[in-house]
Amino acid sequence: MPDSPVILAIDQGTTSCRTMAFSAELHIVASARKPFNQFFPAPGWVEHDPEEIWRTTLATCAKVISTVRKASVAGIGIANQRETTIIWNRDTGEPVYPAIVWQDRRTANYCRKLQDQGHAPLISELTGLLVDPYFSASKIRWILDHRPDASRQARQGDLLFGTVDSFLVWKLTGGRVHATDVTNASRTMLFNIHTGKWDRRLLDLFDIPAAILPEVKDCTDDFGQTDPSVLGIEVPICGVAGDQQAALVGQACLVPGMTKCTFGTGGFIMMNTGQRPVQSENRLLTTVGYRVNGTTAYALEGSIFNTGSIIQWLRDELGIFEKMEELDQYLDIPQSPEDVGKTYLVPAFTGLGAPYWNSEARGILTGIARNTGKADLIRAALESVCYQTLDLSEAMFRDSHVPLNELRVDGGMTANAWMLQFLADVAAVRVRKSTIAETTALGVAGLTALQLGFLERLEQLDACHAGEGLYTPCMSHQSRMHAVSGWKKAVKQCLTI
Repeated sequence: MPDSPVILAIDQGTTSCRTMAFSAELHIVASARKPFNQFFPAPGWVEHDPEEIWRTTLATCAKVISTVRKASVAGIGIANQRETTIIWNRDTGEPVYPAIVWQDRRTANYCRKLQDQGHAPLISELTGLLVDPYFSASKIRWILDHRPDASRQARQGDLLFGTVDSFLVWKLTGGRVHATDVTNASRTMLFNIHTGKWDRRLLDLFDIPAAILPEVKDCTDDFGQTDPSVLGIEVPICGVAGDQQAALVGQACLVPGMTKCTFGTGGFIMMNTGQRPVQSENRLLTTVGYRVNGTTAYALEGSIFNTGSIIQWLRDELGIFEKMEELDQYLDIPQSPEDVGKTYLVPAFTGLGAPYWNSEARGILTGIARNTGKADLIRAALESVCYQTLDLSEAMFRDSHVPLNELRVDGGMTANAWMLQFLADVAAVRVRKSTIAETTALGVAGLTALQLGFLERLEQLDACHAGEGLYTPCMSHQSRMHAVSGWKKAVKQCLTI
């Protein structure tokens, strides 16, 4: 058991919670992961049990702490699924409703009404976001409208709102600290990314009381001490970031123009744009990348609603395969260049994200023939992730005017070499796979290490990425254009159904 200091990095994701212990030099010392349930109470609705999230967080923390000396834990960092909305009672800590997950589309009509009333330009100007159910504000409004007496309790200050990071900070500190960081705040559609504060105009628009909102801090900051009764230790929480921003830091994309893509349940491409926010003209999001010592780095972001969830759908709902290890046997089946671009899956299970932002779109499968088999469906699923990434990278170039020469990738799906090569081919870009799969945890560990003084500057994280895997384009230009053209036609069909 190590005697040197360690950092606990909590990576609270959409389908599971992982806690990792990092040394002061940011080497992985221990890890524990625990999945939790997904609930789909109605078409387009996605919920989590906040208490189950808390239990999985506690369980993974306890397991990791059991492998190291308690006294060696120097600090805690938290990365979390963003936009997912929890409202709980200030006195009891009991959630008033299940967590409404970022994927949830129940407020689509409400958001459409805001657009029809002409509020979209102001919201975009202040927040860098589009009016969409994806973000927290409409979810907050829905809970306050649909839980008995919730609006009155909120106005009296009896309820608290938070994204999952805020809920975990509140729980870990025994209810003493109600805070979030600037990256999570920037995803609520209530936060002015230019002033760095909650915006009264937005609160009035959504009719949300300021009393329920958490204090907004830097990504490296004092988020309080853990209550000894919770983890058995009292240590500072001093690094917090939304999962995609944590991955941006973990991939060491700290220079304007550097870009990463994380392939988890969804896919998220993010480009560092420096200290100047770039307003998108291609339906991308302008967001906060991170804020350290009061200095903000902004980013452009595009989101793919379904990536890893597509493969789960093939396995769990269609039964095409049983174990992830079986994928390779289908991908190893020889395929001629003429076969590329015959079958397309547009996985709009919960609508399409950037650059389309169509919450009403639903998935389609095109190009099916009598001899279409399992291998074709698996390829089409993996290819859809690559095509959607291409759509985002093209939009990002049009906004930033910075050519994308290299894409740094991480997340569970990057274990599939076939997909990464196809991504390099259709996007015509170098794809660099991180040797550290858990860059989200690494990023928040790096932020925590900076606050604790273990790092002098974030740029030192780049040393963690030596010897990464590199994929270079090898598809012919003609084959690439044929494949991409077929994808564009399939998306057009999906949007016109």
